[in-house]
Amino acid sequence: MSVLLTGAAGYVGSHTCVELLNRGFSIVGIDNYINSSPVALDRVRQITSKDFPSYELDLRDERALRAVFEAQPIEAVIHFAGLKAVGESVKKPLEYYDNNLYGSIVLLKVMREFAVRSIIFSSSATVYGAATQMPLREDMALGCVNPYGWTKFAIEQMLRDLCAADPGFSAVLLRYFNPVGAHESGLIGDDPSGIPNNLLPYVTRVAVEELQRLPVFGNDYNTPDGTPLRDYIHVSDLARGHVAAMEYAGAHKGCEAVNLGTGKASSVLEVIKTFEQVNGVPIPYFIAPRRAGDADESWSSTEKAERLLGWKAEKGLGEMLRDAWRWQKQNPKGYHA
Repeated sequence: MSVLLTGAAGYVGSHTCVELLNRGFSIVGIDNYINSSPVALDRVRQITSKDFPSYELDLRDERALRAVFEAQPIEAVIHFAGLKAVGESVKKPLEYYDNNLYGSIVLLKVMREFAVRSIIFSSSATVYGAATQMPLREDMALGCVNPYGWTKFAIEQMLRDLCAADPGFSAVLLRYFNPVGAHESGLIGDDPSGIPNNLLPYVTRVAVEELQRLPVFGNDYNTPDGTPLRDYIHVSDLARGHVAAMEYAGAHKGCEAVNLGTGKASSVLEVIKTFEQVNGVPIPYFIAPRRAGDADESWSSTEKAERLLGWKAEKGLGEMLRDAWRWQKQNPKGYHA
């Protein structure tokens, strides 16, 4: 099967490229490299010893996207492409709706034109909004608290509507929790631009002394150590989940939403202490004011993923943090060395 990956050079996209190639899939990658690097795809080729076509284009460029479908025998799509910084989405909502929603509409139009009727969508646990009942289950009411989350919500709804209108269409909506870690080779990993928005890239940049101290945003949450609890999942486990979803979509029609998490939660301080223990590197930190909108706790129910996809996460927190450090240590400036 030939699979098109949008946002192929991104953090989760590049790891999924590796998993698909290692499982015998043919892939085609597209990316505009706004928040990624073509070096990531070169590293994927290095890891797998397999070549594949890749194109630099913006998903909103319908003519360029159509040319890819004309040139390649695409049978299914994994849709990663999109802006993803929550804070930035609050400041630039129109840019997020234009990029994420309009890009998805163009993709679905071209898929329809070429009779490609299977898609795996990179959604997010942000669609659960401010839910307080844990664990988060796929049948819970949805709602969002920022424009980024609403773009994911809206694309999920588009795909549900498309499946209802076309009984032959298949869509799996994968709701990620908190991807961390890196490929065991240390060749590909998380390389955010500027100051990281997420915990682990900030931790590893403090570890390589690019940043001096880690801000811990609040220590007065209703949790055992006062810092927020989150469900962290190894990015390679997450990539395996996409392969399982692709196989499921090939055999089933309709639309299904599925959580990809571990079903376990770790606090910010637990992550810091575990990183120090497994890697032998101190992480100086300070307590900063809370960020608006941060919940006390968030973790997933994994029952549906296990039942529907036959998938569950395998790697523990220590392995996630060792792999994250190996990537950063080998690539202190990321892909831009």
